[in-house]
Amino acid sequence: MSQDTAVALLARMKAGETTSEEIVSALLDRAEKTRRLNVFVHLDGDHIRAQAREVDRRRKAGEPLGPLAGVPVAIKDVLCVDGEPTTCGSRMLRTFRPPYDATAISRLRAAGAILFGKTNMDEFAMGSSTENSAYGPTLNPWDEARVPGGSSGGSAAAVAASLAPLALGTDTGGSIRQPAAVCGIVGLKPTYGRVSRYGLIAFASSLDQIGPFAHDLADTALLLGVISGRDPNDSTSVETPVPDYAATLDTPPEKLRIGIVREFFGEGLDPEVAAAVQEAVKVYEKAGATIKEVSLPHSKYGVPAYYIVAPAECSSNLARYDGTTYGHRAEDWSPKFPGEDQIAPLVRMMMVSRSEGFGAEVKRRIMLGTFALSAGYADQYYNKALQVRRKIRGDFDAAFREVDVLLGPTSPTPAFRLGERTANPLAMYLSDIYTITANLAGIPGISIPCGLTKANLPIGLQLLAAPFAEDTLLRTARVFERATDWHTRRPGVQG
Repeated sequence: MSQDTAVALLARMKAGETTSEEIVSALLDRAEKTRRLNVFVHLDGDHIRAQAREVDRRRKAGEPLGPLAGVPVAIKDVLCVDGEPTTCGSRMLRTFRPPYDATAISRLRAAGAILFGKTNMDEFAMGSSTENSAYGPTLNPWDEARVPGGSSGGSAAAVAASLAPLALGTDTGGSIRQPAAVCGIVGLKPTYGRVSRYGLIAFASSLDQIGPFAHDLADTALLLGVISGRDPNDSTSVETPVPDYAATLDTPPEKLRIGIVREFFGEGLDPEVAAAVQEAVKVYEKAGATIKEVSLPHSKYGVPAYYIVAPAECSSNLARYDGTTYGHRAEDWSPKFPGEDQIAPLVRMMMVSRSEGFGAEVKRRIMLGTFALSAGYADQYYNKALQVRRKIRGDFDAAFREVDVLLGPTSPTPAFRLGERTANPLAMYLSDIYTITANLAGIPGISIPCGLTKANLPIGLQLLAAPFAEDTLLRTARVFERATDWHTRRPGVQG
C-alpha cells in the first residue's frame, strides 16, 4: 500500500478496501523504520491520524469530499502551517509556529488532503543538495551515500522512498525539478503566478514557486489542480483560468513540436545522462513528434544572472530576521572584542543573533546580495542582471514561436556523493545550470524519470513550455510516460 499512487489510494478508499487512517498508519510506521534518511523534520503521528479519522468519518457518513480526500501530502518546511513548526531548515526559525496557513495549505485542507509532516530542506531553500539544513542532510533513497538534490530534497525523498504519495516543494532555481530528477520521480515548477505564494517564507520573491512532487503524471496533475489559481492575498498570482489538468492528461497535443535545446548538451553533461535524454527523443520521434534543434543563446548567462538576482532578493527578504520580533535571539551579546563596547547593545544583539541563527550558505548569499545592491554597484550588477534576465525571457519567447515544448536534461549529473561539493560552491551552483533559466523567465518546467545509470541512479528529463501552458507540458510528458515504465521504478529502501 505504501507504494501506491494517490490516484490508486483514492480508488481503494472509495471502494472501501482501505481507510485513510490505515494508509497513514502504514506510512508512519515506514517513516519510523527509515528515520536514517532524515526526510522529516516534524512528524506528529497523533495529529495526522486525527486528520485521517475525520476524513474516514465524513466518507462513511456520505458527506461531500474533496479531490484529495484522505491522501497524505508531505509539506516542505518552508510553507506556513497554522500552529505547526515551520523552520525553513534553519536555527533562525527553530521555535517559529505560524498563526496561519499558506494558501497552498488551505487549498490542500479544502481538498481533504492529510498534511503529512514537514520535510527537510536546504536552509531557507538555498542549496542543491539538502546538506545546508540545520537538521543535517537528507539521504537519497536510491543510494544513501548520495544527496537527494535540493533545496526540496526532503519532499523528493519522501515520495521516492514511498513515505508519502505526494509532496509539495518550492522551486527558485530548480529546487523541485533537480531533486525530482536525482530521486527518480516527477517534479513540476508552475508558471510564476499560477500558484499563490502567500504563506511561503520567501527566499527570492520574483523567482519562488510552489509545486508538486509525485510518482506519475496523473498524481501530479491532480495536486497541481488543487493548489493552482488566483489568490487575493498574493498580488503576484494571476487571474487566469485553471484547466482541469487531470481530465485532459491523456489527450496528446494535436501538434507535438519539440525543441532540443542546443545549449543544454555541452561541456559538463554526464555521458549517461546525455544518452538517456537522446533515447527519450527517440521515443517522441516514434510517437510522431516533430523534433527541431533550437538555441537559447543567452542561457550561458543564466547562472551568473541568477546568482545576482536571487542573493539580492535574499538579502532584502532575510533582513527581517534580526532577533527583535520573532526567530532566534542570542542569549549573550555582551562585548567580547576591543571596540565592541562602542556598538549599541541593540545592534550587537542583532549582529550576534544573525551570526548564530544563519548557516554558512545563507550568510554567503546575504553578503553577495547586499554587495550587489550597495550604492555604486547596483547598476553594475543587479540592474545589469535584470537586463540579462529579460534577454533570457526573449530567447524563450522566440523558441516558443517555433515549438511547443523544449526538451533537455534536468540535471547535468546523477546524484552526487554527500560532501562531494560542499567545499566548492561553484560546483554546487552548476547543479542547476539547466533549470535556472526557467525561473528567470517565469515559465513552467517539469522533470520526469527517463532512465537509470549503470550504478542504478535515476536520470531526469526536463520539459519546458510557454507561460501558463502547464496542460501542454503535462500532456507532452504523458506521451513519454505511456511509452516507458521509468515512472514505475522504485528504490529498494529497507524499512
